[in-house]
Amino acid sequence: MNELASFGIVEEYASLRDLNTYKINTSTRYLLHPRNVKELQEFVKFAHVKKLEYFVLGNGSNVILSDSPYPGVVVKLDLFKNVRYDHTKVVVDAGVMINKLAYDLIEHGLSGLEWATGIPGTIGGCIYGNAEAYNVSTFEYLKSVDMIDEMGHFITLKKEDLSYGYRTTSFKEGLQGIIVSAIFDFKKGNREESLALVQDRLQRRLSSQPLDYPSAGSVFRNPSKELPSGKIIDDLGLKGTRIHDACISEKHANFIVNLGNASGKDIRNLIQLIKDKVKESYQIDLVLEQEPKDWGCNHEKEKDHS
Repeated sequence: MNELASFGIVEEYASLRDLNTYKINTSTRYLLHPRNVKELQEFVKFAHVKKLEYFVLGNGSNVILSDSPYPGVVVKLDLFKNVRYDHTKVVVDAGVMINKLAYDLIEHGLSGLEWATGIPGTIGGCIYGNAEAYNVSTFEYLKSVDMIDEMGHFITLKKEDLSYGYRTTSFKEGLQGIIVSAIFDFKKGNREESLALVQDRLQRRLSSQPLDYPSAGSVFRNPSKELPSGKIIDDLGLKGTRIHDACISEKHANFIVNLGNASGKDIRNLIQLIKDKVKESYQIDLVLEQEPKDWGCNHEKEKDHS
């Protein structure tokens, strides 16, 4: 489709294996990298007129891709990577990695994202799902979000215009649009204190999470602080349970890891097995934090940044 070249850098029949943290071996008919907001706007308008299927893929760290090739356009905002500082106010493009930003803030004498140094997600994806750790969330210092709606209009939403909660937001619950940038207002910090906090968080992560195999982070939301999903799954003796190369981590039961060649179907089947066992034993319906992408659905409604 030669028209797509007008909207950025285009790759045809592109592999997505290295663009999702589960390393699911799948692909897309087109992979589009818009170079700026104008190109992205024009693409959205074009896709609306042509009824072209597409979705936005962030760092692929909270998503379960389908095994079948995606028939439409996967949009990557990896060229949206500007960061602009104005005292404590910071304007960040959606494609910036939040862990990279966290370290950058520390070097600028700012504090507020130390918790995110171990989060492998983009700013767009973290806003979309309100990523959080250690009881601090992305929305903590968020002031506003710039986005392109499904008709291609550029709009700005203040934080008060959005609903958000524990690992959910208006975007995740159905607000259609593509996040392109955001404004945060962080607090002044102390570099040494921030680095010490980062080191503490890093050691906790290394000791508790299975970082030696591909995964997509926590699989389920915690039903409550007192009863985390990992403990429920662990108490059922499910650690190490496998479906082919998809395996419930021996290190943290709320992680599924890819031991080599796990498919998206393997991972989804293992998730269903966990849900069924927990429902049977605890009468709890675990809420999936990760987002399955099943091609064949109404993709033009799948504008997310997972």
